[in-house]
Amino acid sequence: MAAQDPLRFSAEEIKRYNRHLILPEVGMDGQRRLKAAAVLVVGAGGLGSPLAMYLAAAGVGHLGLVDFDVVDVSNLQRQVLHSTPDVGRKKLASARDRLHALNPQIEITLHETALTAANALDILGPYSIVADGTDNYPTRYLVNDACVLLGKTNVYGSIYRFEGQASVFDARRGPCYRCLFPEPPPPGLVPSCAEGGVLGVLPGVIGTIQAAETLKLVLECGEPLIGRLLLFDALAMRFREVKLRKNPDCLLCSDHPTIDRLIDYEEFCGVRGAGVAAAPTTAWPREIEPREVEPREIEPPEIEPRELAAAMERREVTLVDVREPHEWAIARIEGARLIPLGELPARLAELPLAGDLVLYCHHGIRSLRALEFLRQSAGLERVRSLRGGIDAWSAEVDPGVPRY
Repeated sequence: MAAQDPLRFSAEEIKRYNRHLILPEVGMDGQRRLKAAAVLVVGAGGLGSPLAMYLAAAGVGHLGLVDFDVVDVSNLQRQVLHSTPDVGRKKLASARDRLHALNPQIEITLHETALTAANALDILGPYSIVADGTDNYPTRYLVNDACVLLGKTNVYGSIYRFEGQASVFDARRGPCYRCLFPEPPPPGLVPSCAEGGVLGVLPGVIGTIQAAETLKLVLECGEPLIGRLLLFDALAMRFREVKLRKNPDCLLCSDHPTIDRLIDYEEFCGVRGAGVAAAPTTAWPREIEPREVEPREIEPPEIEPRELAAAMERREVTLVDVREPHEWAIARIEGARLIPLGELPARLAELPLAGDLVLYCHHGIRSLRALEFLRQSAGLERVRSLRGGIDAWSAEVDPGVPRY
């Protein structure tokens, strides 16, 4: 008995995909291409949600998903792969169930691990297209470099607050991500969604664009975003496009590359080490001179939430919140005073010259930048940053403080 053709469509599949089949650009041949395709989606969060859902609905035969996080209630504002009953579950388990409910006829492979230089080539290997739904620079550079080394296409997207961007990086036909960004920004320069916020529908817009680009690549139709960066401003409801050119001196994809293997991307992006202060984002006024202070032993840069609670009980510290006023309105630590990071240089007189000073923000990133400024530019030494920010304070000390 002859084996059944895996690319042959059942009557149910023909009915499921009929809106594709009547498109001349797709038809039966194009739908077979989709069924034979293998696409890896890196990240099952904001961008990965619409990406994976539309690829599954379109009939991409083999979807790979990479993630190692669990569903948090704060994800539900934008990560539509997951629902309220999924809170606390592994994201990949939640995603698998949702995608199979949407289309039980596709194959899903779960890679429940952090993508690293040690495993990226093996994970990306079986897939022809990689759709990058990550939210951090080390992984973006890792995905890009692995795709170039393996000769694969990287469908890129990123989001921040009300703005997003998308492109297709294929070093065989155009620039790679390093051609656009040869070096990562200083650590902390671009806050994460957790620090800076994001409009809930924004990842839906950008992730859907990534899905459209992926389908076009599989179908070999239309004009992909190779050599073009699409920029979207949700507040203005405006798209614009920037032309990209291959960098003839790119260290990775030029005719004479110097990068021929994956590297340590956390070190490359300057984010290794939890206690290292990030680079400041504010151009501090030049007229601020270091204060005269008595020599004393410099405190370690961070303080743990429970340690801060004990110090506050003993009234040993001055607590300063460097977040923005709208964040202060959501939640605050009792006894703190609000001095937003951008106002800090002009309000130095409000800080104590003696005694211990503790800074905090949402997750401890902006407060480390403030700490670096106060130590290096303002001469204060007895200043520390609350590790994990007000979020850690709520989780470990005072659950009555709302988490956001």
